[in-house]
Amino acid sequence: QVQLVESGGGLMQAGGSLRLSCAASGSISSINGLGWFRQAPGKQREPVAIIASGGSARYADSVKGRFTVSMDNAKNTMYLQMNSLKPEDTAVYYCNTVPLRLDHWGQGTQVTVSS
Repeated sequence: QVQLVESGGGLMQAGGSLRLSCAASGSISSINGLGWFRQAPGKQREPVAIIASGGSARYADSVKGRFTVSMDNAKNTMYLQMNSLKPEDTAVYYCNTVPLRLDHWGQGTQVTVSS
């Protein structure tokens, strides 16, 4: 079993930057990939960025060029560097394994971007 804990959210003005962290523990060797997802009020949870175990990454069109996902294997931690933040990036951000597992969802971390 894998446990994932998100951190790093906060309140930021538009144009600012934040870095989110997702610390993994448990059966790390079973992880093929990790991803960041977000859920804004009244909207469905959506994928933001995915990184495979080999390091290749994919991004949602809405964050391409602004967000960067990375993995520190020594720390078993995935990061999401978010630059040029926009009010529409406001959401609770979650991480999960890829493929998704319902029992891997954590509490998420709130990101609020003011205009």
